[in-house]
Amino acid sequence: MSQKPAIAWRDGVAPSFVILPEQGGWPDLLSFLLQRFPHLPAGGIEARLAAGEIMDNAGLPVRGTDAYRPGERLWYFREVPDEEPVPFEATVIYRDEHILVADKPHFLATVPSGRRLRETLLNRLRQSLDLPELTPVHRLDRETAGLVMFCLHPPSRGLYQSLFESRLVGKVYEAIAPLNPALALPLVYRSRLEQGSHFFTSQEVKGEPNAETRISLLQENGQLGWYRLEPRTGKKHQLRAHMSALGVPICNDPWYPEVQPDAPDDFSRPLQLLARSLRFIDPVTGEERLFESTRSLDWPA
Repeated sequence: MSQKPAIAWRDGVAPSFVILPEQGGWPDLLSFLLQRFPHLPAGGIEARLAAGEIMDNAGLPVRGTDAYRPGERLWYFREVPDEEPVPFEATVIYRDEHILVADKPHFLATVPSGRRLRETLLNRLRQSLDLPELTPVHRLDRETAGLVMFCLHPPSRGLYQSLFESRLVGKVYEAIAPLNPALALPLVYRSRLEQGSHFFTSQEVKGEPNAETRISLLQENGQLGWYRLEPRTGKKHQLRAHMSALGVPICNDPWYPEVQPDAPDDFSRPLQLLARSLRFIDPVTGEERLFESTRSLDWPA
């Protein structure tokens, strides 16, 4: 059975799917879906089935009374109620036949995840540029601004993605954070990062280091420092966790050193972290590439 559904994207968003487990004794599709998605509002699944919003691999609507067939896929479009618009725009700073480099604003997610579906950089670019096959080569936190590289077509993705996996991309970030007189900079900080107590955070644990960051100070102003961060590795939230561990958490960070209560985004207080530049040898052309963000952080005059 083909794994690619005959379903057109909607507003730049690809359909999601659920695979019917091989082990299961559900009498029909409705029974399975009710157990698989218990968090959905009462009647929500029945309403979507009645509206033809749940489909088989051929893109045809299924019914709740249809037989349960292990191994098959059901396709649907995920819904995110009351998704808040991000009032900032990304800019495309480079594009050729293989790659596209965008300069992402703060607060805009790179790809759909959690409560963000349409308000993502990927979705905006796919729609505005009519590039349905566009895929990111790497990721950038939603709270972080700066450079993100994409591939225009799947055949090129492996070549560029391998650059990041092999640590052949020079990445430079900038951050604004408090000063710590006890820190002798520049320094190379290494630690072991694992998933934190909150599923979306990372925390330092004992063991062989798996994350490395070079940190230097560009300027200082009163109690604030403007830092240059060069990650050697790419662990989740690595820069944010390392700066926090050194006693200089990045300004306006809602998760480090402590997770703040969930609240709507305060667009006047962006995380002061910027992916400033990407440097690498292009695997297709052999040329050296250097891309730099045009964005800036809130450095006091």
